Amino acid sequence: MPDLKLLALDSEDLEVISATTQDAVVRVGDMGFARADSRFALLMNRFAWEEDGKTRQRKRAALHFDRVLDVKVAGIDTNARDGVLELLTISFAVTDAPAGTIELAFAGGGTIRLSVEVLEARLQDLGAAWAAKATPEHSL
Repeated sequence: MPDLKLLALDSEDLEVISATTQDAVVRVGDMGFARADSRFALLMNRFAWEEDGKTRQRKRAALHFDRVLDVKVAGIDTNARDGVLELLTISFAVTDAPAGTIELAFAGGGTIRLSVEVLEARLQDLGAAWAAKATPEHSL
């Protein structure tokens, strides 16, 4: 499986990143806001949805957002550094073009909202894949 390296500069690009990171698991301690660099970054173990469906694999990946002005967290205990979150979706809403808000929504209702000057996100796989125990499932 080739490593993914994706760039999002608009909502359509971000939808691709959102689809490839759906059901990623993220440790609370593996995400943070570097205010001086205007960057919010997180490390994750993402489920490799791009595979054929027969192969269940996860990959370590890094995702970061640039030109971040502010971060708001709701429903997540940021002091629980070993806590694990499951990423469901990432979306972007324009507030004052090209500025807007990126929302990362997690299972259980937790959210992270990033106020950004402009949408700029990068996702990169960091190494070899490993076998996943199960395929993520969602009840309707």
